[in-house]
Amino acid sequence: MARWCYRHRLVVLLLWVGAVLGLGFAGSAAGTNYADTFTLPNTDSTRAYDLMEKAFPERSGDTDTVVWKVDDGSVRDDSVRSRIAPALEEIGRMKGVGDVSSPYAAQGATQISENGRIAYAQVTFTEQANGVPKELVQDVVDTAQDAERAGLQVELGGQAITRIQEPPTGIAEMVGIMAAAVVLFLAFGSLFAMLLPLVVAIAALGTGLMATSLLSHVTDVPEVAPLLGSLIGLGVGIDYALFIVTRHRRGILRGMKPEESAVTALNTSGRAVLFAGGTVCIALAGMLVMNMRFLDGVVVATSLTVVLSVLAATTLLLALLGMLGMRVLSRKQRRRLAATGPEPAEASGLAARWSMYVQKRPRSIAAGALVVMVILALPVLSIRLGATDQGNHKDSTTTRQAYDLLAEGFGPGFNGPLQVVVDGGDADALVSAIRSTEGVAQVAAAPPSEGVTVIQVVPTTSPQSEKTDQLIDLLRDDVIPESGTEAHVGGVTAVFKDFAAVTGDRLPYFVAAIITLGFLLLMVAFRSLVVPLTAALMNLIAAAASFGVLVAIFQWGWGTGLLGLGKEGPITAFLPVIMLSLLFGLSMDYQVFLVSRMHEEWVHTKDNARAVRVGLAETSRVINCAALIMICVFSAFVLSGDMEGAMAGIGLAAAVALDAFILRTALVPAAMHLLGNSNWWLPAGLEKRLPHLAVEPREEEVSEPHARVPDADGGSTVIHGFVRTSDGAPVEGAVLTLLSKGGRQLDRVTSLADGSYIVSVPSAGSYLLAVTAAEHPSRARHVMVGAEPLVYDVELAEDEVDAVN
Repeated sequence: MARWCYRHRLVVLLLWVGAVLGLGFAGSAAGTNYADTFTLPNTDSTRAYDLMEKAFPERSGDTDTVVWKVDDGSVRDDSVRSRIAPALEEIGRMKGVGDVSSPYAAQGATQISENGRIAYAQVTFTEQANGVPKELVQDVVDTAQDAERAGLQVELGGQAITRIQEPPTGIAEMVGIMAAAVVLFLAFGSLFAMLLPLVVAIAALGTGLMATSLLSHVTDVPEVAPLLGSLIGLGVGIDYALFIVTRHRRGILRGMKPEESAVTALNTSGRAVLFAGGTVCIALAGMLVMNMRFLDGVVVATSLTVVLSVLAATTLLLALLGMLGMRVLSRKQRRRLAATGPEPAEASGLAARWSMYVQKRPRSIAAGALVVMVILALPVLSIRLGATDQGNHKDSTTTRQAYDLLAEGFGPGFNGPLQVVVDGGDADALVSAIRSTEGVAQVAAAPPSEGVTVIQVVPTTSPQSEKTDQLIDLLRDDVIPESGTEAHVGGVTAVFKDFAAVTGDRLPYFVAAIITLGFLLLMVAFRSLVVPLTAALMNLIAAAASFGVLVAIFQWGWGTGLLGLGKEGPITAFLPVIMLSLLFGLSMDYQVFLVSRMHEEWVHTKDNARAVRVGLAETSRVINCAALIMICVFSAFVLSGDMEGAMAGIGLAAAVALDAFILRTALVPAAMHLLGNSNWWLPAGLEKRLPHLAVEPREEEVSEPHARVPDADGGSTVIHGFVRTSDGAPVEGAVLTLLSKGGRQLDRVTSLADGSYIVSVPSAGSYLLAVTAAEHPSRARHVMVGAEPLVYDVELAEDEVDAVN
């Protein structure tokens, strides 16, 4: 497929352009139909909601609030009424406004605070919040706030009002893309190479979002799903393309033709991308274990974006590489390649030096990394799940000020009243019992309908207060049962409390499911029990530390002012499930890219120390670069204007930073050095029964244990010589492995009793010859083979240093 996409690049490019434009046109024509469904089966709040829907059909539109406050006097004063009443009448005449309930009407006395300084009016639109035109909402806000004067403050709250405070759509994505572009340019030093991952990610993200908008017409997709799809799609789209482009550029720099390098890159890094994308989708699908309808649409949106990111990285990217050819390198690199020839296959620089340092001090590095992660994870012990509301908006927003005015005038609980729904029975007795309950500020019962009575209960505490949660439990466990009345506690505050409770109960099963699936996948891929077990433990450590950071920022309020966020509050109830899915998938990405290179080296040399050292040296730079890009992309979602988006962005940015820079760069390789060859242990019986799912290309089988002579086909040749110690003694049983510049094994032989060996070489060119022997350090050397056989003697010394270092 790689070769076909490379050679038919114009066809592939036209297919992708057609898909983007076609889905874009269809999405624009059909619009969106996102639906937020928070109800949970078999919960008290859901039973209350079902009864209310039966007896009191929902109003057709969204209801928002206009709140005003006077510094002196009363809102009943003619000077105030003469400014507010005409504004409310004008709002009521606007097309798209169904009703305005004014405190100056006959039934509006309860809409004025006890001290007479704060009042509110309710504006009911003819559409739900998502369907109300922003122009109409802006007209309502402008008309209401035009009534302000010195000493008279007017603010507005509600879902429709919130929409006009949101930043322009796509600003978070644009900032993330720009930051990623800077990182890519610094990493590649080439404008064309920088653009490749961005183009691939944007194409995948565009098709994913348009497809999600179309799917919203046939299934329930929550409004937050496209935001989360953008967050994960942009990150993995850039990273997957980055891994393949990096491998392709490395192949060209080591002397391969562009086409062969592209094919090799897809056959190596491309396989890892396919595997990594699959693990992300499996992790996302794990959310279905929670059995929450709200999350089903999130799974669809995010998984679809990841699948399209993998598809773009394995098809569109190959076509673009074919169009660029050698221009995927910078001009400086192309000049150096022409002047000095291919660069050596050995890794060098800071990555190689750090890899050697980890090998020398694995215990101290592992201990230090673990201490850092444990300290960051401590705040997670005080995590509290709940819901954010307009009280968490920035102080400068009109919705936050309206929220605070209502709390000041009518009590903190006014912004989140409870609804006790009575199905038959004596509602009056229950009203009396609730009124005498501690923590209740106001109680009012609406006239019954079809035997159903709704009692509105205003707590003395705010919707996010733990005391409000305790009041809900008190009503359900004691007050209602003691009254002998069948009733259920509902309302937005009760719904989110139940949502948090269900999430907490089912979260262990969800974590167990995704950890188990990941363990099985890695066990099959790397033929090991220890590697997947290590990965599972690292994922749990990363999750705990990232949630610790999340609690410190959003629940404790550390740094919220610096980040430009609103007021601290509980962690959104559904966020742990979504974040764990995304975090698990991203962690698996880095684990796959790191360990696949280690496993490749282990298969070649059977030397664990060398395998871990080479794998870390050759992948740490690209993993850190990919992580830096994801951190930029995720952090940019602080600008999304959505508190859940900001939480997910900050949480994932912290998780990726900790995972890449501490776990995969330090703790994982240090632990693998300490574990030694047991990293690759798998019981023989299990080995026979497991299916083969190789992340790297299948190795060529070596049928003979000793030297092989190639067929006389005219193009092949050999490398031959002796393996000796520094004092000239022959080394019997040394394993010599010939590797291509792309890392593929070409031949493997064992030295004879006199130390002699013969390695088959398919053609003239540059190769890597790796040698391992018992009681001797392994070594590898870059060799150039011409048309004639190459004589190459290998000397194994006690102080030998591997070529990778």
